[in-house]
Formats: sequence, C-alpha cells, structure tokens
Amino acid sequence: MDTSPIPTERELRAIVAPVLGIEPGRIEPDANLVLLGLSSLEIMRLVSRWRKAGIPVHFDALVAAPTLSGWAEHFEALAAPTDPGAA
Repeated sequence: MDTSPIPTERELRAIVAPVLGIEPGRIEPDANLVLLGLSSLEIMRLVSRWRKAGIPVHFDALVAAPTLSGWAEHFEALAAPTDPGAA
C-alpha cells in the first residue's frame, strides 16, 4: 500500500458534510449516508479522489457499509499490515 494517509472518521465527516450540505457535527457515526442524501455517484467521486491519492479504497465496501464508522473500519483495514504467510 502507498504511504498516503488514511482518513480518520473525523476527516471523513469533514469530507462528506459539504457533499451532503450539512454541518459535520450533525452526522452521527452510524448514520446511513445514503439516507442522508449521498448518492452512489458521489461515493464513486470520493473513491476516485482517494485512489488518486494512493489509497486503494473499494467502492463496494463503502456502499455495503454507508456510515462514517463503516467507512473508517474499511480504511483501517486497508492500513493494517498484511501477513503474507496467513491463509
């Protein structure tokens, strides 16, 4: 993986809030971002932005868990070192 910094839940909130047109503090960690108005096209734009920054984020993972906490878990998993000997 690239050495690009993985966004924290707080940073994700700051990124998503303007897209939704709401204050960052109004987005609860487990609030469904799609129900708040985030479209799949907007998610794809965010994925593209992160991939350009060298973060191998997966669109399907973000759609499957469309919450700040779900996204943070996905990014943390991307940052976790992998054991090449693990089966």
